[in-house]
Amino acid sequence: MTPLAHILSWPIKAYRLILSPWVGYHCRYHPTCSQYALEALQKHGGLKGGWLAAKRIARCNPWGACGHDPVPEPDTPSDKIDR
Repeated sequence: MTPLAHILSWPIKAYRLILSPWVGYHCRYHPTCSQYALEALQKHGGLKGGWLAAKRIARCNPWGACGHDPVPEPDTPSDKIDR
């Protein structure tokens, strides 16, 4: 995990430890938004992972979709050459 991603993960981990038990476990997506954010930061780093997490949280609303929404796999340099 990059240093920026590590710093951005602190509020998410604090939320999961402190607020999540009080709010309840009523997530529209699987994995949960906090789990998605941590995984996105780990796979994509601070900038892209933070952006993916912010987009996911914005989609989590009463009028949004629900279901399985995994973190996309990072693009590898060999994939970019083949395209």
